[in-house]
Amino acid sequence: MNMLRTAAVTAAAIGMTIGSMSAATAAPAPAFLSAKQLPASLTPWTGGSVKAGAAADFCTKKIAPKSSSKHRLFQTELDTSAHQTITVAGSEAKAKALVTKLRSSVNGCLKRLQQQYPTLKGTTKYHGKVSVEEGAYVYSVDTADPKVGSTDIALYSVGRDGRTVTVIGWSQLGDLSGAPLAGFKKTTKTAVAKLY
Repeated sequence: MNMLRTAAVTAAAIGMTIGSMSAATAAPAPAFLSAKQLPASLTPWTGGSVKAGAAADFCTKKIAPKSSSKHRLFQTELDTSAHQTITVAGSEAKAKALVTKLRSSVNGCLKRLQQQYPTLKGTTKYHGKVSVEEGAYVYSVDTADPKVGSTDIALYSVGRDGRTVTVIGWSQLGDLSGAPLAGFKKTTKTAVAKLY
């Protein structure tokens, strides 16, 4: 009986040790941007808490899997907002495929907007690749609606580090000439670099 009890205790101890080792060697959760790492603004940025799922953005919604994504929202006092979604894919191949889907969704966003708002005018531009980890891609979606007299500019980037993908969106009233494109590229580089 003593031998059985000793064996059971030993097995339990070994199981606890293996479990502790697995927990210790588990990959850390990817890190989000802080408010101060967003492009400079006339009023300070504030950041919300990290929440489950992808950010509800028209150009990128329903692309990233909800179960493996988290997002954080940011805003200023002057109608400028931003968001970051991070998705940990099951493999590098799935992460690459997600990057392709996100880029395609951003690139085709203006056409989908114009289907909903026929009077909307605008342009989508690709602003190149940011050299960081497996790379990040930057776009702008510049829109104007003559019917209501509004103009809006949005910047997007999609980046990847291994099997982890992040998409960042930034928007405000105005057009591309007033957008902090260089600052947004710097934010993108920071975001991908600090994932791990």
